[in-house]
Amino acid sequence: MPVQFDQVGKSYDAFRAVDDVSFEVWEGEIFGLLGPNGAGKTTLMRILMDILRPDTGRALIDGRPSWGADKDRIGYLPEERGLYRKQKVADVLVYFGMLKGMEAGKAREAAQAALTRLELQDWAKRKVQELSKGMQQKVQILSTLIHDPDLVVMDEPFSGLDPVNTRMVREILVDLKARGKIVILSTHQMEMVEALCDRIAMIDRGRLVLYGTVHEVRRAHSEDALLVKGAGDWGAFRTVRAAKAEGEKTRLTLAEGASAREFLAEAAARDAIPDAYEAAETPLEEIFVSVVRKGAA
Repeated sequence: MPVQFDQVGKSYDAFRAVDDVSFEVWEGEIFGLLGPNGAGKTTLMRILMDILRPDTGRALIDGRPSWGADKDRIGYLPEERGLYRKQKVADVLVYFGMLKGMEAGKAREAAQAALTRLELQDWAKRKVQELSKGMQQKVQILSTLIHDPDLVVMDEPFSGLDPVNTRMVREILVDLKARGKIVILSTHQMEMVEALCDRIAMIDRGRLVLYGTVHEVRRAHSEDALLVKGAGDWGAFRTVRAAKAEGEKTRLTLAEGASAREFLAEAAARDAIPDAYEAAETPLEEIFVSVVRKGAA
């Protein structure tokens, strides 16, 4: 069930929210859709879900326009939550399952299993409004997945979750990937993107500005840098422009024109060879900030 955005464009009056965006998402991967607030991510997701229609281009699911896709095979977690607060938790999940074509009995079985997995079984008969924000977020996620969709689109799924529940949701996403599902994940938590996503696309001011595997993007936007382990006055080296501690290691940004070999030669001359070293990749968060600032300039 591959997903494709083909030269998609969308405007609101004179504002161009999405501008000629094209990329693909493959089966069996977790795909990160990134960008600052107002960049056009939500518009793209709504076009994919056929909540909005594009002005130009197409969003395709399985090679067919998204408006003709089998909606029962899709799960969507919007940023704006939509639980029925005065209904019982289990009843809400059963209702969402039946909306996606499940029989009532099977929906109730699936709801009980899902609540148990996220340690909410004792809250099944409680009203949604009695749950904490984090618990409600877990119920919202379960309502997205109750029918075992092949395509899952999630907007900020980790919002309001503590570390324990964040890990539970991560495990669910990894399991979906292992079963060949497509997961499109929009989040501002770059550490989650680095931990979970196979490939990413970044939208800024409606345009596609980054696209590829996490490794490809980090390498393409990395300065010549090394991670070194060991004691040394690295910042004083002629071949080093900046040194920054990162846990037990130090990130060295090499001076313009300097190479790793030249750094090691200088280290040998100073009798300060590091215990270990490796090529360093720039964190996604730094790339994100740099690209957004560059676009603003």
